[in-house]
Amino acid sequence: MPAKFSDLTVALLGWLATHGLRVILIILGALIINKLGSALIEKLVRKTVVPKNFLSKSAEEKRENTLIGVFSTTLRITAFILAAIMALSEVGLDVGPVIAAAGIAGIALGFGGQYLVRDFITGLLIILENQYRIGDVVCLDGTCGKVEEISLRLTVLRDLDGTVHHIPNGEIKKASNLSKYYSRVNLNVGVSYAANLEKVIETVNRVGRELAEDPEWKEHIIKPPQFLRVDDFADSAVVIKILGETKSLKRWEVTGELRKRLKIAFDREGIEIPFPQRVIRQVKN
Repeated sequence: MPAKFSDLTVALLGWLATHGLRVILIILGALIINKLGSALIEKLVRKTVVPKNFLSKSAEEKRENTLIGVFSTTLRITAFILAAIMALSEVGLDVGPVIAAAGIAGIALGFGGQYLVRDFITGLLIILENQYRIGDVVCLDGTCGKVEEISLRLTVLRDLDGTVHHIPNGEIKKASNLSKYYSRVNLNVGVSYAANLEKVIETVNRVGRELAEDPEWKEHIIKPPQFLRVDDFADSAVVIKILGETKSLKRWEVTGELRKRLKIAFDREGIEIPFPQRVIRQVKN
């Protein structure tokens, strides 16, 4: 074996026995910190987050899962950045200039990164104020969908068509949560002017009670849908408003089932749901 190759092998084995082993230990340490830290964060959040008496268990779990996701991601990024710096130091690179350069670059980017800072601050406030959580259905400045992910920088929504929207938190001016605590059935139905209004009210209330007592639906309904008021005298119909309360995320399913049952009940009772009609008279000369 040539002397140079032998010296190189000895040097490599010596490096692996010292610095190489340290690099491996650093990587393993980062992985262990990430694993144990994530488990500890989950345990602490589950125990320390105070449930509000008006939150359901599922709603509180959404809040906890959101906090766990944000804290775990922050820990993971921090641990891997520190591990990378330590590993580079063991390899023999002088990380001092790298850190200094990163600081200078950070200052330079800071002038153009004000929007990023704004995103982080807004994201932190959204999480701390519990404005919405993973699993909620929200509208953010007109873009609506189910929250699939929240980070300090952005919120990810998936709409009913399956389209995924990535919205920077700093650009959110108005957040409307459609599923926080509870939801409402808010339905307007038009009936014929010739219909007996008392009969219509009795039919609507009966259908609402039957829906709320149905074993398949009662666990989703907090307050049975009932007649609230005559909402409008339209061109071809008397518009009545029906209101009820459901558990979060169930308003659309309950409202759809209510529409179906109302149509069946109105047909059976002879109550007409009118549609706009136009009468054309032809004048004979």
